[in-house]
Parts: sequence; C-alpha cells; structure tokens
Amino acid sequence: MVNRVEKLSLLSEMIAFAKYDKDIRNIEYNFLLGVAKQLEITREDFDYLIEHPVTYTHLKSHSERIVQFHRLVLLMNIEQEFGEENNSAGVIKLYNFGLRMGLSHESITKVLYLMESFPNKIVPPDVLIDIFKTQYN
Repeated sequence: MVNRVEKLSLLSEMIAFAKYDKDIRNIEYNFLLGVAKQLEITREDFDYLIEHPVTYTHLKSHSERIVQFHRLVLLMNIEQEFGEENNSAGVIKLYNFGLRMGLSHESITKVLYLMESFPNKIVPPDVLIDIFKTQYN
C-alpha cells in the first residue's frame, strides 16, 4: 500500500497539476480536499501542501500510478468544465505528468484519445485499467 510520504507526494503532484497555469478554483480545491480525505491526509497538511509542495516520490506500484493518472484525468476534466479555455494545454500537461509517472506513452495517448468518446470526457476506471493492462503485459 502507499505510505504517508507517497500520499503527500501524490497530493502535492495533484496540487501542482491544478496550479500549473493559475490559482486553484474552489471546485478544484474541493475535489483535491476529497482526495486528501481519501488518502487520510488532514486538512491542515493539505493546506500546507498548497503553499509548500513536497518532492515528487515515484510510486513503485503500477496500479497505484494508474489510479493517480485517473485522478489527474478527473482533475483535468474539472478544470476544463469550469473555465479552462485551452484544452490542448491541459492534455499536454496530463500527458507529461503520465510520462513522469513512468506510464507508457501508448497507453496515455490511447486514454487521451478515448476521452473524447465518453460523456464529460470521463474514462471509466475499468476501461482505463484495461488500456494500461494491455500495454503493461
């Protein structure tokens, strides 16, 4: 399972993703706070991370990296739904974060391509997992 240092790194990475080109909107903040609760990170630690990011820690587990990528996909969709004008910047940002996590560029590209065919551009978790399983095997 993911330890505390990895959890803080995951959350810090998501905050960096949300802050990439601007401040965090309330809807993004609430989404990230929900992820913090899911990761058992306190509100105080979460708020501290917003101003003081921690060093990126590479997740050892491939499945945890896929879960994190899915969270980033959801966060990108929130950004785009609530005012982000530049769709291509978000896609590039997501692609680069996926590569940094060590995910295959073929899988990332396929997810980004398939996003367009799903309602609200949200790829269901089972479809996402199948994409990465195919590339991982």
